[in-house]
Amino acid sequence: MKDTYGLLINNEWIQTDATLAVTNPYSGEKVGTVCLAGEDEAGKAADAARNAFETMRGMAAYERAELLSRTADLIAARTDMFADVICREAGKPMTAARGEVGRAVATFRMAAEEATRQYGEVLPLDVTAAAGDRLGITRRFPIGTVLAISPFNFPLNLVAHKIAPALAVGNTVVHKPASSTPLTAMLLGEMLLEAGMPAGAVNVIPCRAAVAEKLVEDDRISMVSFTGSPEVGWHLKSICGMKKIALELGGNAAAIVEPDADIETAMAKCAGGGYVYAGQVCISLQRIYVHRSIYETFTEQFVEKVAALKTGDPQLDLTVVGPLISQEESERVHEWVQEARDMGGRVLTGGSSEGAVYLPTVLADVPPHSRCVCREVFGPVTVLCPYDTFDDALEAVNDSEYGLQAGVFTRDIEKTLQAFNRLEVGGVMVNEVPTFRVDNFPYGGVKKSGFGREGVKYAMEEMTEIKIMVLHNNR
Repeated sequence: MKDTYGLLINNEWIQTDATLAVTNPYSGEKVGTVCLAGEDEAGKAADAARNAFETMRGMAAYERAELLSRTADLIAARTDMFADVICREAGKPMTAARGEVGRAVATFRMAAEEATRQYGEVLPLDVTAAAGDRLGITRRFPIGTVLAISPFNFPLNLVAHKIAPALAVGNTVVHKPASSTPLTAMLLGEMLLEAGMPAGAVNVIPCRAAVAEKLVEDDRISMVSFTGSPEVGWHLKSICGMKKIALELGGNAAAIVEPDADIETAMAKCAGGGYVYAGQVCISLQRIYVHRSIYETFTEQFVEKVAALKTGDPQLDLTVVGPLISQEESERVHEWVQEARDMGGRVLTGGSSEGAVYLPTVLADVPPHSRCVCREVFGPVTVLCPYDTFDDALEAVNDSEYGLQAGVFTRDIEKTLQAFNRLEVGGVMVNEVPTFRVDNFPYGGVKKSGFGREGVKYAMEEMTEIKIMVLHNNR
């Protein structure tokens, strides 16, 4: 890895006077430096992507698939390097960092496969006399340049979920990585270059928010794919004009634990789902609704499991809960926990920090209007809530501005289907925490959680336009 990375524009590394130092959130040590793009460099990236579009859309499907496959192979061959950088710049525990690299490899390979499966449809039009003998043929076409804006928490795989589908359908990309974690994106840029990416197909430009906003408004951009906070996401939607936009904006994911569930499994999964990467995951389990008949037993054993989670240095393989992305975030989480306590909530374990590491925390008796219940904590905090009936639990899960994913632990198939039908979320995980995700399924939410779907095939649909050709079917 280089000490300083320039901007990747038109397959060249461009140096600028403005730079950004990237630091380790656990140790405070400098990890590396990246150049920052101004409006001029951002414009050059947009031009490069626009000019490369004809090349990308003209590539045969097998050629795009080969490019994506080579990229996957190159990432896989450098798993340790990528994991080390993710661990150091994001503070992600090493085991989770390696897991993210593996997922990114799979995401690129899925995109390579899906690049050859862009099927159309033959549509009979003789359903009405006015159509006569006409026949329709549908096909999806790339839309142009995708502006990909990614968050810090998955600096490789969430980038892969934007770049790989875009390339698979023949689009080009301008990528703005998170300011906290740009180094992983620069490494991915190196892999794309080595894989033989056409000049300008992917441009990586760390930049300030104001510069990114100018690109969101830019007519050279055909679509914006954004993952981040609701406040920023909805603002970008308001300024993007007529271009397409996909938003993945987080949530405050909930799980329901019924008395007929495998309680030991539910406790173990919840203890993992609420604290992986210190809760800095959009589908991190935050609210746990437990049937009153098992609430005391569940609470006692769950707290024991959470208190036993290994915290501290993310470089250690046994660490589960490392630092939050900054000291400021640790202080914010503590403020929210203190608010819950002031409202009458009880801290059953945790509730304090060690530097940027916030100790795994379990709360109980917290009122619904507390920020720890109704907002996205994005930290290692879960809230336990008893309920009396399954209907009560469903209503409590839905009593949220967010709707990304939810989990339901039960052996009752009727309740499983009831949850699927009634929960206002993008995904229902059965006998699993809402933190579960496989990279090929449609991932996204409703309400404040955004709209549009990721998951390779579904992202490809978002990044294309369907077109129909009508012709006479002479018989």
